[in-house]
Amino acid sequence: MQVDERAVTPALLLDKVVKTYGPVRAVDGVSLVAQAGEFIALLGPNGAGKSTLFQLLSGLFLPDSGRIEVMGHDMSRDPVPALAGLGIVFQQPTLDLELTVTANLLFHAGLHGMPRALAMARIDDELARLGLKDRSHAKTATLSGGNRRRVELARALLHKPRVLLMDEPTVGLDPASRTDLLKLLLTMRTERRVAILWATHLCDEVPDADRVIVLHRGKVLADTTPTQLVASAGAATIEDAFLTMTGDGSRRD
Repeated sequence: MQVDERAVTPALLLDKVVKTYGPVRAVDGVSLVAQAGEFIALLGPNGAGKSTLFQLLSGLFLPDSGRIEVMGHDMSRDPVPALAGLGIVFQQPTLDLELTVTANLLFHAGLHGMPRALAMARIDDELARLGLKDRSHAKTATLSGGNRRRVELARALLHKPRVLLMDEPTVGLDPASRTDLLKLLLTMRTERRVAILWATHLCDEVPDADRVIVLHRGKVLADTTPTQLVASAGAATIEDAFLTMTGDGSRRD
């Protein structure tokens, strides 16, 4: 009987990853494992190392030491299949506002070498799932902030990644759009069995995660469930636990 490789290989693995900038260890020995269908909240204040970690995960920079694997493919030695397994929504908007929604997505599909017919089929499917089918020919500039994020999510999903990286995806969104996006991703982890790493500094985005990883000054302070995080800190809320662990609420970004 064949064993499904995805059932035994972590979707994402980091082993003692280090990245320094001069004397600053922006990422200091970070290790984590994400399985298919798991939603992990990466919670950290400003300067915690979240952005640097995501730059390493997305292949923009290489770690000084340690190992990063996506579906068993080493990011340093085998970057093409490793990167092909990732879908990324960056903190800063990256859509071309002068292009239509479909044109933005077709450009991305072309970067992945996707035939046009397949790309159009997947674009139609993703836009329908995300409630944007009727905006497919609209200029991206005419969309609300929440809908632009949905287009970026559709783009990240076109090539069917096994790992979805969400880097502070709710920055600049109104509360209703923030809530809608988070609910959408929580549902997606189950339906698509995709591992999701959601970076945030907002404690109210954490309670429904399968695990929460607290990152502070480049180090992992905790890797546990939201409930256990509160209990282990002897706190009343996730925010209280977070501030107790990081020691300085003013550092939140």
